[in-house]
Amino acid sequence: MKSISYLLLLFFLPVCNLMAQTPGELKSWLPAVDGWTVSDEVEVFDPDNLFDRINGAAPLFLENNFREMTSLEYKRGADYITIQAYRHATPEDAFGMYSSERSSDLAFLPIGGEAQGDQSYLYFFAGNMYLKIWSNASDDVSGELQSIGKALVGKIDAGAAYPALVRLFPEEGKVPYSAAYITSNFIGHEFLHSVYTMKYERGGQSFLLFVVDGDTPEGIKDVLTHYLTFTKQPQEPKEGELLIKDRYNGDIPSLWKGRYLIGIYNENGDTIAGSDGLLRELAGKL
Repeated sequence: MKSISYLLLLFFLPVCNLMAQTPGELKSWLPAVDGWTVSDEVEVFDPDNLFDRINGAAPLFLENNFREMTSLEYKRGADYITIQAYRHATPEDAFGMYSSERSSDLAFLPIGGEAQGDQSYLYFFAGNMYLKIWSNASDDVSGELQSIGKALVGKIDAGAAYPALVRLFPEEGKVPYSAAYITSNFIGHEFLHSVYTMKYERGGQSFLLFVVDGDTPEGIKDVLTHYLTFTKQPQEPKEGELLIKDRYNGDIPSLWKGRYLIGIYNENGDTIAGSDGLLRELAGKL
């Protein structure tokens, strides 16, 4: 029954406009901002020329299945507000890109699925878009940035939220604003991809709870076959609990359920108290 509920949650997630953010539409969605004028110039970048605009940061965007970036601008004399709207293949990819660029220097704001900003910057995700807005103005333009951001969210995905699976993670000990989505190479392994993670602090211990989405049970069996071959654990993967003895990342308590592999990772390789119960708690929601 819980699996059916989760599937229904996925089915009814907002889908309006998720594939509709053309450069022209994005420009038409920009709100009027007092004292500022929307520039006529619209720049568009794709995977082949994204390096021309963001250079060293481009590989991470490509890893997160980047499709197109539209650059727009407001002007006020010599001041400008720049908007870079990155369209990704899926909402999960957009969330993953946003989560990879979180900053401890910025405040969290209630815009889109999650947002960060200050008087000159605003970053957030909504639908399959990751948006970065900033200004060179010397005065505080946070109000203007947030007005622009809220207007765009209303057009892109008014119900923007964390991916459905992220919302199933247990609450106790969860570190706020620590959810992430990793498209590939989780903890250094190519075969660990499409991974949802959350940081936890319980009983004086810090660790990551993660879920690998294999799309199908066969997909997870393939992941585990690669992993157990790497760790030289001669066993046939079977659904249920198992301990992966990763020589580089320490012992990883895990649980295979259907299309998902749930696990606990601690960067020091420490044994996490109550790990079995936590794995079963999350598995019970999937």
